[in-house]
Amino acid sequence: MGNFVDRTAELNQLTDCYDAERAEFVVLYGRRRLGKSELVRQSIADRDDAVYYQAVESTAQNQLEQFAETAATQFPSIANIRRDWEALLEALGDQDAVIVIDEFPFLIEEDDSLPSRLQRVWDLTLQDTEMTVVLIGSSISVMEEKVLSGSAPLYGRRTATIDLKPLSVADARQFFPSYDPETAITAWSIYGGTPYYLQTIDPEQPLEANVQESILSERGLLYSEPEFLLRTELRQPNTYFSILRALAHGRRTPNEIAGMAGVESGSLSTYLQKLRRLRLVERHIPVTESPTASKRGRYRIAAPLFRFWFRFVYGQQDQLLMQEADAYQTLVEPELSDYVSPLFERLCQRALPRLIDRQFQDVGQWWFKEHEVDVLGLSDEGLVASECKFTAKPVSEGVLTDLERTTSNVRWSAGPADGEPLYVVFSRSGYTDDLKQAADTREDVRLFDLPDVIGNAAEQ
Repeated sequence: MGNFVDRTAELNQLTDCYDAERAEFVVLYGRRRLGKSELVRQSIADRDDAVYYQAVESTAQNQLEQFAETAATQFPSIANIRRDWEALLEALGDQDAVIVIDEFPFLIEEDDSLPSRLQRVWDLTLQDTEMTVVLIGSSISVMEEKVLSGSAPLYGRRTATIDLKPLSVADARQFFPSYDPETAITAWSIYGGTPYYLQTIDPEQPLEANVQESILSERGLLYSEPEFLLRTELRQPNTYFSILRALAHGRRTPNEIAGMAGVESGSLSTYLQKLRRLRLVERHIPVTESPTASKRGRYRIAAPLFRFWFRFVYGQQDQLLMQEADAYQTLVEPELSDYVSPLFERLCQRALPRLIDRQFQDVGQWWFKEHEVDVLGLSDEGLVASECKFTAKPVSEGVLTDLERTTSNVRWSAGPADGEPLYVVFSRSGYTDDLKQAADTREDVRLFDLPDVIGNAAEQ
């Protein structure tokens, strides 16, 4: 991987575990393609006490043999130990080794007694050594069920957990440093913060050429990526494809999604639950409501590349072939502002707490009947209501008037009685003079531009 971008906190956490004078049990997991393997490889690059074993889909016996051979190249004395997980790990514990097992779910698939055996050897001997065990997994459901959950044999053994997240837009920008802020936000809205996807971008080429080549062309590296990943994770992917397509086309409520996807609304929740466990879909509710009690949840695709693919590639492969090099211009460009807008709102949501100097209890969207606020921050001093405009025209004072009117409908029971709302506008194309003047003369209005968003939108 040519570009290893901003995983400093995670690298430091791993190194601290390796150097600790006690046994460490680290679980590292997260969606596929986020760079988990690369992170760990970087962390052990200069060490001579580390064994890195990449599990493969093979028989349990074969996996054990490969692990033993890998370990023996670093610790030759292991070659004489009998081929048994407990015996091998115990011998490596005597050496205070760093043991990394990548794609641990592949091992469990072949031998589901492995977590129990690992727990036994950890409890009996390893926890009294200075060794570090790192288990890595991309199958979030397997890692949660077999390693992290309260009923898993290994529960309570881990000393550190790293749930690897996508890169923020500011970090993603290091893959295309010469793009202007608008193009950078558009690029993030297509590729997201996944290093594997960002690496396909040639920063010397315009964004349009990159998208055409890597996503819209049938020879592109990402042309079949979402389909490939879903077929890896799901047994009957076609219904899931229909649901993701409905979400990518702006359907948000269960009724809307079921209607467009042609799925019985009764069974929809099972499919959505599975997609949420894979972290491909997220449910969000009005920010003023309780996550457990609210019945007004909406759904959206969490990973931008999946959202883009299900909107512009899935079901349109014939069109893309016919259009060839013009596909971006004819199919994507006319809808691009509309496509980026909701993702721009998410970035504004992440940037708000850094741009406004207040203690926020929560930041999110708010809606009720026909009223909607793009970004609403709940703070001890009152509401912070934001409108986000990713349009080609400067934003005028009418937008502020609408925002004030909509905000007057917000009911927030925990808010301070005397807290007056603060109004914030984010704009891609600047502001008209009347709105600039309003912001200059009023204490309760703030205006921000794209560089403010990019510089402050932390990943969540």
